[in-house]
Amino acid sequence: MTEKATSEAPDCGPEESASESAKAPTTEPAGEVAALESAGEERAPTPPPEPASQAPAPAAPTAPRSPPQTSSSPPTSPSDVPSAPLLLALEDVSDSSVTVSWEPPESLGRLGFQGYVLELCREGASEWVPVNARPLMVTQLTVRNLALGDKFFLRVAAVSSAGTGPPAVLEQPVHIQKIIEAPKIRVPRHLRQTYIRQVGEPVNLQIPFQGSPKPQASWTHNGHALDSQRVNVRTGDQDSILFIRSAQRSDSGCYEFTVRLEGLEAKAAIDILVIEKPGPPSSIRLLDVWGCNAALEWTPPQDTGNTELLGYTVQKADKKTGQWFTVLERYHPTTCTISDLIVGNAYSFRVFSENQCGLSTSAATTKELARIQKADIVAKPKGFVERDFSEAPSFTQPLADHTSTPGYSTQLFCSVRASPKPKIIWMKNKMNIQGDPKYRALSEQGVCTLEIRKPSPFDSGVYTCKAVNVLGEASVDCRLEVKGKASATH
Repeated sequence: MTEKATSEAPDCGPEESASESAKAPTTEPAGEVAALESAGEERAPTPPPEPASQAPAPAAPTAPRSPPQTSSSPPTSPSDVPSAPLLLALEDVSDSSVTVSWEPPESLGRLGFQGYVLELCREGASEWVPVNARPLMVTQLTVRNLALGDKFFLRVAAVSSAGTGPPAVLEQPVHIQKIIEAPKIRVPRHLRQTYIRQVGEPVNLQIPFQGSPKPQASWTHNGHALDSQRVNVRTGDQDSILFIRSAQRSDSGCYEFTVRLEGLEAKAAIDILVIEKPGPPSSIRLLDVWGCNAALEWTPPQDTGNTELLGYTVQKADKKTGQWFTVLERYHPTTCTISDLIVGNAYSFRVFSENQCGLSTSAATTKELARIQKADIVAKPKGFVERDFSEAPSFTQPLADHTSTPGYSTQLFCSVRASPKPKIIWMKNKMNIQGDPKYRALSEQGVCTLEIRKPSPFDSGVYTCKAVNVLGEASVDCRLEVKGKASATH
């Protein structure tokens, strides 16, 4: 008695014979209840006879009357037919179906209980049309294939061998309407904060949304319609894509995305910032020079690149070398003091602006040099005897024996002390190897290096480093062993 089902019942008119009704599809618990034809075309069959004790339906359209019983109905006792089902309720309404449920009646009658018959009466009509062709032993039914705009009443009655009991009627009519899903916009996480692009880069925003039926989507830029010459928009069933092939600073601002559906709407605002490298500081000047210090001052750039500055980079260059060295990075004030300058040198200074795109393409450079003067000290030289630092070559660090692997470059090191600077000669097994492309010899600050490129066992031997100047010569030896590939043992 608590089963649920959907079933099918064909439309039938009063002209159909009893034999035609018998040919209707058999009701099965797993079937469907099809919608009846529209009120203008429908003609209901005569419903099953109702007992005399049945309460008649109201004459108003909100509760249509049941057809009167014919005089040929056999007399029945009130206790023979079931009582009215209990708790008739509407479970679900969609845009093409309706589901109702009820509880079994208090009394099923003394004769054999056969099931329930669900009946439908369209608003404005007076005839009740059975939905299921024969009684079903279920307490929930779904009527499908209904048309949008249908409005009707439903009632259910229990049926036994003695006849049909009084019906339970839904108090309110059922109205089949289009199911509207309120529009929603789901902004991706990376677009919930300011979306930053550089000038020339593309902008591609994909915004998912929901709504049924498909809502109407629109975009605005700072409250105005989009420039179709620069911005392309494509809206599908589930998302909208805004595309700018090459972003310009004028594309910055608030882009508002709106979806509307029958008086309902959802909005999302996306902030886009298009930036580029800033301009250099407007001007720079050398304020003061004292001791080994120089004070600078500059003014902020006129163009910050459409975003805030991260600071300034200050560099110095010695007039002698002309090489620039960074003194300060991401420095925020517009004045600074450069210290530890070398006495006797003259310096230039320059300042770059910096934002998220990087340093400005040019810098503001001081026009005058900062000359670090020597102190006015009168020296009283004493007798000075110049010392002779000349000496013959001597190795302070000899060569060390070395073992190498074939195919991997190796290096030999030693250090020599001599004045004047000695000539370095490398030899292998007493043979001069200068000019051999397999070897590369280096000598810097007294450190002598011999690089052997991809040695083989043939390169094993005694290597000699010889230092020669006008005062003498010295040499050191080492043995290099290049091991061959180990043969497999069986």
